[in-house]
Amino acid sequence: MNFDFSEEQYLLRDQAKKFLNDRAPPAAVRAVLEDDATSHDHGLWQDMARLGWVGTTIPEEYGGAGLNGEDLCVIAEELGRTLAPTPFSSSVYLATGALLMAGSERQKQDYLPDLAAGARIGCMAVAEGIGVAHATSIQTSVNDGVMTGKKLPVADGDAADFAIVLAKQGAVGDLSLFLVDLDGDGVHRTPVAMIDPTRSHAEITFEGAAAEPLGAPGDGWSLTQAIFDRAAIPMAFEQVGGAQACLDMATEYAKNRFAFGRAIGSFQAIKHKLADIYVATELARANAYYGAWALANDAPDLPTAAAAARVAAGEAYNLAARENIQTHGGMGFTWEFDCHMYYRRAKLLSLALGGERRWKDRLVSLLETRNSSGEE
Repeated sequence: MNFDFSEEQYLLRDQAKKFLNDRAPPAAVRAVLEDDATSHDHGLWQDMARLGWVGTTIPEEYGGAGLNGEDLCVIAEELGRTLAPTPFSSSVYLATGALLMAGSERQKQDYLPDLAAGARIGCMAVAEGIGVAHATSIQTSVNDGVMTGKKLPVADGDAADFAIVLAKQGAVGDLSLFLVDLDGDGVHRTPVAMIDPTRSHAEITFEGAAAEPLGAPGDGWSLTQAIFDRAAIPMAFEQVGGAQACLDMATEYAKNRFAFGRAIGSFQAIKHKLADIYVATELARANAYYGAWALANDAPDLPTAAAAARVAAGEAYNLAARENIQTHGGMGFTWEFDCHMYYRRAKLLSLALGGERRWKDRLVSLLETRNSSGEE
């Protein structure tokens, strides 16, 4: 079985790399990082929409490109490599993914064309504070179409036009998903400072906000898990792209930085650091490629593939970002070098979609279930 990308997908990757090198260089990322009034690069977001990236997996009938999950992963890897400061993961992996999975025909017609055009940005609000969200920890509620509660932190919640919110429904309290207009009455948003300001977050308070059901009542928790599983794979590719960028940066510095008359890359300690990053990144890449295949083919093993990809990619990116700084020595800790930008993104992505601990626990649970059932 071949998990590699096709020739056309490698061509898409090369085009994405060329575009992002031009439109999202480190200077553009720094501009967003240093500007407290900017949540993302608005010009870059519109350019990505014109290229069709924002609507990669949206069917052509709704104005999208009609491509599959593998194509999305190709783009995601390049976005991670360049640290592109956009709400891509929130709007494309999560909001678009949720609408494609659970939206009614009317909801798809109302939201997907605008999402594909970059005219609207979506996000997903699940967590309600510190710690991993559980089915029993959700307190936000909806009664008679009116939502009350608080979500924190919400990735790109300050930039989004609408949110897909997990909340309890009615007197029974079954968890369901709801669409909420974030510019509507009863919605209050407060920006939240995070380790990586190029991926903005917010606290969103709902006080009598209008909420429209998404999906079947009571299916909110299972839908959220399925949406997260599908989003985890392109996010793993972002992490692989970031890890590879750190390895390239550290290798280049090790070749050109001399100490005691020799390139520091010739020292055994540096060689071992670079080798460790390489091995971790390639392991993550292998898991991510299998995940991309599972996503494109809607394979039964998709949840396990997603969890394995997230765990391997998260560990690789954190290692690469940390050792990249160490390889640069004292200079690696300075603001002028780009190392800290990748370290910030690595830490932020490790918290996304429930955090590393959630995915490790999920992977163990899925493997135990498979082993106990006798599956190969």
